[in-house]
Amino acid sequence: MIKIGIIGGAGYTANELIKILINHPKVEIKTIVSTTYPGIPIEDIHKDLIGEIKNNKLFSSEISDDIDLLFLCIGHGHSKKILKNIDSKINVIDMSNDFRINKNFFFKKRIFNYGLPELNKKIINQYKNIANPGCFATAIQLSILPLAKRKLLKNNLHISAITGSTGAGRINNSKLNFSFRNNNISTYNLFNHNHINEVIQTIKKLQNQYDGKIYFIPYRGGFSRGIISTLYTRIDLSFEEVKNLYDRFYQNHPFIFISEKEIHLKQVINTNKCILNLKYIKNKLIITSIIDNLIKGASGQAVQNLNIMYNFEETCGLKLKPLGL
Repeated sequence: MIKIGIIGGAGYTANELIKILINHPKVEIKTIVSTTYPGIPIEDIHKDLIGEIKNNKLFSSEISDDIDLLFLCIGHGHSKKILKNIDSKINVIDMSNDFRINKNFFFKKRIFNYGLPELNKKIINQYKNIANPGCFATAIQLSILPLAKRKLLKNNLHISAITGSTGAGRINNSKLNFSFRNNNISTYNLFNHNHINEVIQTIKKLQNQYDGKIYFIPYRGGFSRGIISTLYTRIDLSFEEVKNLYDRFYQNHPFIFISEKEIHLKQVINTNKCILNLKYIKNKLIITSIIDNLIKGASGQAVQNLNIMYNFEETCGLKLKPLGL
């Protein structure tokens, strides 16, 4: 059994991570740390875990040394401070953006690898430390990986995507709380969202000569979870060629599905799936992508990386069911 520690245990991503790991047959959670709620029963904060946590387990104030793998579910910019006090022998999966960009892959004795399985599956199990991708970055990259791999991106990318309120974490902010977001929608970080740096990095890795621009408009949605992203660009292929390209590229990736029908968020909520819909309109390829931002966009993808790191079946512990239509 792989012994697991979690830091940042009170957040939304930690909640989803705990729910997945307590039913994972190959792991055991040893410690869950929350500096906000040390000594408090976990189910008092994550009320959906009532009856799921053995022995009314409490949040700890510090991590146990008796672990194999540490998940960091903390805010951006805090991981380096935490890792200064963590034995370098302990593997790490970090869900912040601290190590996602290649200039930040190295920290003391640690080398991080970018953990988008559909991009780096063949090398993830060679690394001890994984930078888990951002949620928008995941949805967008999965839309274009087959094209970039074949060096077919030659024009600008235009992207609009909307995310649920859980993407902002447990933050008390007037633009993130329920009364603002309910029955509402708003844009933010126009053309300047930090997840686009991950997208650019991946494109340059696969297609270094790409010199197009990426125009990304993110939206805050009036719902709790999920991301729907729509991207369009010009491609010098027929629609049938594009469809065959995507089918071949994703044939060995168990969580990616190509749908010829219109797609909607309830198809992926509470799953580690990404569903893609492709269509041509007026000589433009339009790609719609849907994921659960807390699972495929965070905790589920982190467990997918765990499975690859330890050579488990990639879907182990992740055969989750949609919440319903």
